[in-house]
Amino acid sequence: MNSITFDDFKKLDIRIGKIISAEKVKGTDKLMKMEVDIGAEKRQLMAGIAEFFEPVHLIGKEVPVLLNLEPRNIRGLESQGMILAVDVDGKPVLLHPEKEVPPGSVIR
Repeated sequence: MNSITFDDFKKLDIRIGKIISAEKVKGTDKLMKMEVDIGAEKRQLMAGIAEFFEPVHLIGKEVPVLLNLEPRNIRGLESQGMILAVDVDGKPVLLHPEKEVPPGSVIR
């Protein structure tokens, strides 16, 4: 495993986002499109989690989001960040705060 410096870690803008809408992307098995409230704004995120979660079960969840990742077009849809999750045997497990926190709360 490669090490990074603490200064490298500080460059990451990771905040809690609250999923306010989610839908499977038509024509794909894996892609989920979500709108996430990160406090000062809302962002559209794409994630390859549609085969593991139903959209209705994601709405209202608080999740860590990497915000300063360069936007990426996936199937013609822009993803403006990345949800962070744990990979357990190839299946995502969502991370969440132990209690409700305001959208946009900074992870340090």
